[in-house]
Amino acid sequence: MLEVKYYSAKEKTMNQFAGSWSYRSLLRDPDLSKEFNDLRFGAGTLNIQVDKTGEITGSLGGEGWSLNISGTVTEGEIKFQGKGVIGGEEWVYDYLGYMSPKWPNGIDEIPTIIGTIVRTVDHSNGQAKAGLVATWYAVQITSVKY
Repeated sequence: MLEVKYYSAKEKTMNQFAGSWSYRSLLRDPDLSKEFNDLRFGAGTLNIQVDKTGEITGSLGGEGWSLNISGTVTEGEIKFQGKGVIGGEEWVYDYLGYMSPKWPNGIDEIPTIIGTIVRTVDHSNGQAKAGLVATWYAVQITSVKY
């Protein structure tokens, strides 16, 4: 027998974060003469699974790095920590993001998460210091349909 499952409005809102996303992060530098590529902090794929309680798991990674993520989703907001061992050292970053609102006159908008990231622990033999804050965004590749 086919089981039909109905999702509440809250579950649908929380699950808007579930799926695969193209992730990019940028250093914060107000100098407009700086080349755009010099602001690149990271790029990769963000995969998010959300359970019924709003707990998330997944991964974030790119060329030469990968983090396991865990955290929470509330209506319109996502918080997670990414952890991984890269080059024999632990990498830990904390993320906060918000679903970008849709424009009433927007055309072919793709869901996008916008947010901030902080390096939580030093890594790269102390060259990458804790406390660095960057900006990130993620554009949806695939979603989970409800």
